[in-house]
Amino acid sequence: MERGRRGGSVLERLERELMLVARCHVLTPRDRKASADEPCAAPTPDRLDRSAYLLLSRLDAEGAMSIGQLADAFQLDVSTVNRQTGTLLRGGLVERIPDPDGGLARKLRVTALGTERLTAERDCRRTSLARLLEDWTPEDLARFGEVLTRFNREVEAHDGRPWPREETTESAAEGTR
Repeated sequence: MERGRRGGSVLERLERELMLVARCHVLTPRDRKASADEPCAAPTPDRLDRSAYLLLSRLDAEGAMSIGQLADAFQLDVSTVNRQTGTLLRGGLVERIPDPDGGLARKLRVTALGTERLTAERDCRRTSLARLLEDWTPEDLARFGEVLTRFNREVEAHDGRPWPREETTESAAEGTR
C-alpha cells in the first residue's frame, strides 16, 4: 500500500483511535473511587493488574504453559515473564506443575484462586463495558464485536501468534468471510 494514498485519512483516523483505545482506562481500575454505580472503578488488592489479567487469561484459554511459551505468546523477554509470573505464584494465582507431556520445563497453570480472581475481574470489566455501551443498539454491538474480532485475528495472523478462542456461531461465521 502506498503511503498517503489509499485510505490515508482513514488510516490516520484508525491509528489515532487505536492509540486512544490503548490509553483507555474504562475497563481497568485506576485512581477513581468506587461507588454504587461503579463498584469496580477503584483499584483494590483483589483487582488484577494488566499483566496478571493477560497472563491468567492466556493460561485459562490455553491450559498449562511454560514461561518460555508465555514469553513467545506475548513477544516478551523471558525475564519479564518470569518476574510477572513470580508475582502470580506468590499470590497463589498460578502454580508450577510438571510438564503433562513429559518435557523438562515446568509449566504454570491457574489455581482455583486464580480462576476465582480472573472471573471476578472479567465480571468487573464486563460491567464497566456494559455501562459504557448501554446506549448502543444490539446491531451496533454485534457489528463492533465482529469488526474487532476480525482486526484481532488479522493482528494474530500477521504475528503468527493466534490467541486461543472458543468457537461460537459468530466467530465461526467470521472466520469464513
